[in-house]
Amino acid sequence: MPPDDRAATPRLDAQMVFLMEADRLKSVSRATRIHDGSRFENSAEHSWHIALFALVLGEHAEDEIDTDRVIRMLLLHDLVEIDAGDAPVFGAVDAAAVEAAEQAAAERLFGMLPADQGAALRAIWEEFEANETPEARFAKSLDRFQPPNLNLAAGGGSWTDYGVTQDVFEAKMAPKIARGAPKLWHWLRPRVAAFFSAAR
Repeated sequence: MPPDDRAATPRLDAQMVFLMEADRLKSVSRATRIHDGSRFENSAEHSWHIALFALVLGEHAEDEIDTDRVIRMLLLHDLVEIDAGDAPVFGAVDAAAVEAAEQAAAERLFGMLPADQGAALRAIWEEFEANETPEARFAKSLDRFQPPNLNLAAGGGSWTDYGVTQDVFEAKMAPKIARGAPKLWHWLRPRVAAFFSAAR
């Protein structure tokens, strides 16, 4: 084995351990169904889908953004659910307990990587969680924009499961979507209103 290959082996070994652990995200079920309503979405599918949303919808961000950074955030943002599970937006959850579980998960998961790479990816995850940069605000908005679109396509989805009303939906979702993507919120709001009006 050439010297360079020997030097790379421990780093590659660690990276592959992380990547195989990340595969477990495919087993984490979410409260949202896929667009045809046939089954629940998993967290890996959600992460891929909103990364694609960022690629396609980046031009609608409120501020100028680095779309590639948003995509990186969205690919990483839910990895902690491997340990912490998914906390449904309309479910009854202990926010402090969820945050503590997610921080512990981030420590474990990003700690699997070589130190420099783990620190860099953890920083991207922390940026998303802090929701302060234009990229994080847009990423957070997309994280909340995708599920209602799936619910609309699936005939109500998790709104039906959790007995969500339009008022509850708007109170929980409007500030989160509109903060980083007001154009997307203005597009979505009348469609959601029409759904709830027809469902009465």
